[in-house]
Formats: sequence, C-alpha cells, structure tokens
Amino acid sequence: MRNLLVFNSTSLDGYFTDANGEMRFAYNNQQDEEFNAFSSSNASGDGALLFGRKTYELMAGWWPTPAAAQAMPAVAAGMNRLQKYVVSRTLKSVTWQNTTLLTGDLISEVRRLKSGPGPGIVILGSGSIVAQLAPAGLIDEYQVVVIPAVLGKGRTMFEGIAQQLPLRLKSTRAFKNGNVVLSYEPVR
Repeated sequence: MRNLLVFNSTSLDGYFTDANGEMRFAYNNQQDEEFNAFSSSNASGDGALLFGRKTYELMAGWWPTPAAAQAMPAVAAGMNRLQKYVVSRTLKSVTWQNTTLLTGDLISEVRRLKSGPGPGIVILGSGSIVAQLAPAGLIDEYQVVVIPAVLGKGRTMFEGIAQQLPLRLKSTRAFKNGNVVLSYEPVR
C-alpha cells in the first residue's frame, strides 16, 4: 500500500495561507543553504503529488515556467517530472505534464490510489483535501514546516475538521533560518 504524506508550511500561529489565500510568507525566509538543500532533496524523490484544484492551478502556473527553472532549478525539474494527481469537480482537463485529473469521490479516489502500485503520494497545499482525508484515516504522515512568522489570520489546513485527531511526533529538524520541520503520524 502506498503511503500518503502531507507536506505543508504553516505560520507560527497555524495558518498555511494568509488572509488572501496566498502562501508567499513561506518563501520570505529561506536564504538558508541547508533548508534549500532540504527542499531540493524533497523534490528530487520519486513520489507522486496530490493537489486540489486551487493548489494545482497555482503550481501549474509557476513550476513549468522558465522563471521557476531559473529560480529553483532542482525543485522545478522535480515538480515537472513527478506524477501528479489533481482532484476537482470543476476542471475539465489538465495541461501540466504527468498530471491525471480525478473527478470522482475524493475518499474513493484516494483509497484506490493508495491501494495501487507505485511510490508514496505527497499532498502539497490543498487544505480542503487534507481536511477531508484526515478524518477518514487516509493520511499516514504530516510534515509541517513552521515558518517564523505570525499572520494574524488565514486558513488552517485542518479547517472544518470536527473531531480530534491524535498525532504522535516522529521527528523534528530546525534550520538556521528559523524554519522547523515537525513530522507527525496518526495514533491508530
């Protein structure tokens, strides 16, 4: 069975997007060679990516561009190379290379993906996807990069979850730029 992992950045006060739905706060503090190497290493893996429509549109609008290849060559190459799945009820087609559109029931589609062959799957962004899959017990690990910034308001990636989800800390890693990666797994 394929693992399903969430990898998201959050502000110190727990928001993964700001009040305008943007994630730029996560990129304002990354002038750290070790953190940049960590990010590049993640992108060079052989997993698959899972997005909701909004995150897909943001990613597909940036990573295939020459500007992305110049700004972060290793990450851009990885993002373009990896298999991607986008879950949407409104999209009719996708144009980013190696992307498959999933239009069925989210829980059923993800169960099908997890039970099939292939590498692990990573959710980037896509808070509404996380909030639906977490209570269903389909997420195997949460990796959260805590960014040393306070936003005051925004969206959490767990918005709308009505039940408590107990998690166990697996690991931590701090970087010179103040970012801290926390890795949790569900208590089952």
